[in-house]
Amino acid sequence: MATQKSDGMNYAPTGKPAPVVKPGEFLFAAMHLDHGHIYGQCNGLIEAGGTLVKVYDPDPAKVERFVKTYPQAKAVADPREILEDKAIRLVAAAAVPSDRGPLGCRVMQHGKDYFTDKSPFTTLEQLAEARRVCSATGRKYAVYFSERLHVECAIAAGDLVQQGRIGRVVQVLGLGPHRHGPAGSRPAWFYDKAKYGGILCDIGSHQLEQFLFFTGNTEATVQAAKVANYHFPDQPGLEDFGDVTVIGGNGATGYHRVDWLNPNGLGTWGDGRLFLLGTEGYIELRKYIDVAQGKQGDNLILVDHAGEHRIDCAGKVGFPFFGRLIRDCLDRTETAMTQAHAFKAAELCLQAQAIAVKVA
Repeated sequence: MATQKSDGMNYAPTGKPAPVVKPGEFLFAAMHLDHGHIYGQCNGLIEAGGTLVKVYDPDPAKVERFVKTYPQAKAVADPREILEDKAIRLVAAAAVPSDRGPLGCRVMQHGKDYFTDKSPFTTLEQLAEARRVCSATGRKYAVYFSERLHVECAIAAGDLVQQGRIGRVVQVLGLGPHRHGPAGSRPAWFYDKAKYGGILCDIGSHQLEQFLFFTGNTEATVQAAKVANYHFPDQPGLEDFGDVTVIGGNGATGYHRVDWLNPNGLGTWGDGRLFLLGTEGYIELRKYIDVAQGKQGDNLILVDHAGEHRIDCAGKVGFPFFGRLIRDCLDRTETAMTQAHAFKAAELCLQAQAIAVKVA
């Protein structure tokens, strides 16, 4: 599947191969192809040297489409053919959100690491069980927070923050508008809150993960949250707007807004933007498009004491997360993302969803 920018559900970035293992050294499989992000997950792992060997989904049409993109993947009729294959080290999955936690526990209990699409859970009970199983098995529960991990300007911003270019990050403003798409383009579970978890649990998880990462926090408190259905009265289970305010353990603050109201006139599925305010400067990311200027994304704007800087990151930074994840699975390290970080990001979005005021 080629990278495309009209439909966020099937947005699957591609990058340059940067293998960290030899061919056949790291075997992985794909299961439950309910969200198109599975293609981005697999692209990243393959570019990092992973070998995709098997795929399972109960829907033959999903499997057929997947195998056309990845003919090296053997379609299997029984998930046990993946779970009980000792050569497979990791399972990548993009199940219906409410199924992701239980599937991850099953994968870890079979001695494999798990790499799920966001959001990783829809209830705090699922999170607690995953923490328990993760601790008991020593396996990894990795999460595809693609709006940071698969965006080159976000990777570059992380490097600049680590270098101290804008001083201490004291505030993060994240905007995550998404395009709903034409009627009939979304699966039934998309409109069932019990299955997708609510908008702050779902696409809000990207935002809260970024807050923790860019501010260097391991703890945070949700101060306020709101959700609404402004534009889809015929789908009462859908939340098309949400926002959340957080305060980190180190005093940094964050405000994050997500929605399904992206207009059709925009040249991409969402005008994702992120603003990092530091004590010595600030950074703005225009992730997927530079509105009314150019269709190319990965635009980074940096203002510091030395001046104004505009940096084109497209095709120049790469996606190091995937190679680090593979090495972490082999070496039992935590260089890609700590388990505590992934679980804390999930916990915050679940807490935000739980306290959110529903705006009429």
